[in-house]
Amino acid sequence: MAQTNISLESVKALYHRPLLDLVFEAARTHRDNHTFGEVQLCTLLSIKTGGCVEDCKYCSQSIHNGAKLERELLMNVDDVLAEARKAKDGGSTRFCMGAAWREVKDGRGFDRVLSMVKGVRDMGMEACCTLGMLTEDQAVKLKEAGLTAYNHNLDTSPENYANIITTRTYQDRMETIGNVAKAGISLCCGGILGMGESEDDRISLLHTLANLNPQPESVPINALVPVEGTPMEDAPPLDVFEWIRTIAVARILMPKAMVRLSAGRLSLSREAQALAFMAGANSIFTGE
Repeated sequence: MAQTNISLESVKALYHRPLLDLVFEAARTHRDNHTFGEVQLCTLLSIKTGGCVEDCKYCSQSIHNGAKLERELLMNVDDVLAEARKAKDGGSTRFCMGAAWREVKDGRGFDRVLSMVKGVRDMGMEACCTLGMLTEDQAVKLKEAGLTAYNHNLDTSPENYANIITTRTYQDRMETIGNVAKAGISLCCGGILGMGESEDDRISLLHTLANLNPQPESVPINALVPVEGTPMEDAPPLDVFEWIRTIAVARILMPKAMVRLSAGRLSLSREAQALAFMAGANSIFTGE
């Protein structure tokens, strides 16, 4: 089903299948396209923390929210590469670097990130960045530095997006995704569940992801971690079976992708995580 003209109705029908039938098909799709039992370990490092001007309602790093977070300037290259070596020694094969920026600014900071990417690649690891919005020229520079993948999540459905973020549009996100594709960098793109979205929002998000061309190489399925001081600090816990459904549908619609369990994984039971792997997840984030 690795096509990019999938109808919304077909995604809706898939999502509403009986849960065990859905998980069975997802497991079969997984075995047909990946080595069953292999799980990729990824490590994410915040290379610049806090002070972001975006107003994402879930995020502790936004200046619009009241979360208690100590701001940190952009790390130096040697310190980042030391963390990458630790991650590699711990079994990670992908090292992801995240900066709390609205958008990438050309200059010494971006040049430092390019050096980080080169250093990680020289270690033989995959390198991923999430730096906010990106121009086509900046994407080309990251590609030349050896970047494996760029993370730019859609977060939620187009219909629900303005309820979560107002400082940028869904189209802004789609333009960055397009620039990543033009540069020939693999896309890491997923969403966050448990932000008060409806079932139709989850279906719409999956529909949008599956119709990206090319499809994402990596699809993180995050569960909201409510942070004190953010507008979503009192969000009710996510229904674990909605999480499993979303993972299974993502696996079936994007059979070649790495479906990654990232934020929120540790708040879920071992049994839920086991079912998520059965439903097609094949990557987790490790580290702090």
